[in-house]
Amino acid sequence: MTDLKTEDKKSFKEILAMIKESRARAAKVVNNELIDLYWRIGGYISAKCKDSGWGSLIVGNLSDFLQETEPNTKGFSSQNLWRMKQFYETYYSNKKLSPLVREIGWTNNMIIVAQAKTEIEKEFYLKLTARENYSKKELLRQFESSLFERTMLSKESVSPVARETYPAINEYVRDYYSFEFLKLKDNYSEHSFW
Repeated sequence: MTDLKTEDKKSFKEILAMIKESRARAAKVVNNELIDLYWRIGGYISAKCKDSGWGSLIVGNLSDFLQETEPNTKGFSSQNLWRMKQFYETYYSNKKLSPLVREIGWTNNMIIVAQAKTEIEKEFYLKLTARENYSKKELLRQFESSLFERTMLSKESVSPVARETYPAINEYVRDYYSFEFLKLKDNYSEHSFW
């Protein structure tokens, strides 16, 4: 590449930013379509299991059929088809959470379905994953560090009267941090460092 003027470099970087922004939007649209497809397949299988007695054999045959007729299409193993059913059944009656599942990828959705114990915890991780754009590894780390539990405990430590009087009080009182990356052997206090 020849020497570019500063003005040209700036223009080129702006165009590069447009390309990256369009790629990100396209990926989001593709993800939404994929999650919607898995949702519809999960709903279909759920209904067939209830109404027509579908079970392991038929779902296995469906997986084989899909793999034979669409050999280049991935993600339709028998196990993944059952996950689609579980995914649908977990969220279909929850009007608050069902729109959130389309904001994150399939793998992260499956992690939340498998690891979150309550609807509140599912909502917490769905929103957090969408907002922070968590990778699979980071989402698993948040579960392992009990982020939800720590967040709920920190909210409970402030009196209800204080929370009602000052709704943003949790922003100013007691932040929790996860320092597992330090691999400390004993409990440490921040005061021991000063």
